[in-house]
Amino acid sequence: MVSLLTINPVAFSIGPIEVRWYGILITLGIILAFMIVQKEMIRRGMNPDFLTDLLIWAVPISIISARIYYVTFSWEHYKDNPLNIIRIWEGGIAIHGALIGALITTYVFTRFRGVSFWKVVDIAAPGLLIGQVIGRWGNFINQEAHGGPVSENFLETTIIPDWIINQMTIDGVIYYPTFLYESSWNFIGLIIIILLRKVNLIRGEMFLFYVVWYSAGRFFIEGMRTDSLYIIGELRAAQIVSVIAIVVALIIFGVRRYWQKIDVNYQDK
Repeated sequence: MVSLLTINPVAFSIGPIEVRWYGILITLGIILAFMIVQKEMIRRGMNPDFLTDLLIWAVPISIISARIYYVTFSWEHYKDNPLNIIRIWEGGIAIHGALIGALITTYVFTRFRGVSFWKVVDIAAPGLLIGQVIGRWGNFINQEAHGGPVSENFLETTIIPDWIINQMTIDGVIYYPTFLYESSWNFIGLIIIILLRKVNLIRGEMFLFYVVWYSAGRFFIEGMRTDSLYIIGELRAAQIVSVIAIVVALIIFGVRRYWQKIDVNYQDK
């Protein structure tokens, strides 16, 4: 294996302020997702300002809900030091919490604007995957969200590049690059969801596919990680939430597809 220097999590500093690659990549993911979703919303005949107005509410609420989720399942760490709850810059947010916050915000916002909730989340689904594909590389640079230790020989027999193996070597121990597994899984989901635009889907099924696809991958990949949040004992929070999400999404799919007369497909404007 070629020996390479690890990537510094800090991209650059402005005086005492450190700008980290994680924040840069998250921002890049949001910008790319915004551009693609905005273009699709305009194509679908929606107000160009709708997405901007939604994000003004959704982004801060999602950050807060992501923090609440993380703190809830890490309460043992925070109960004796409650002031640390607000120290979000030290890390500690969860994607499931962010998605829950974004979903609730979108539902309330669309109700107030008189716009179809299902239409909006259908359009947003590819953007969510884009953000998650890029965001996981922030975990890579931070050397987090990885799996347990593996042998160097195991990784060298795979097609994983040396520079990824090197970054996943922490204190001389090589770890499963589970960030890469999840980013790749989400990228495949993104390709599928783009292809699904050509399928005659009922409004909302694009988003339901996203929920099932992401949750299925997250369930299995979470089982490999060493930094999971736990509910009780060995029950991992992300796996429980993933199972619930899959079941709920499939029930909604069945109810809307077979028990209701819904004939508005994804291509409607």
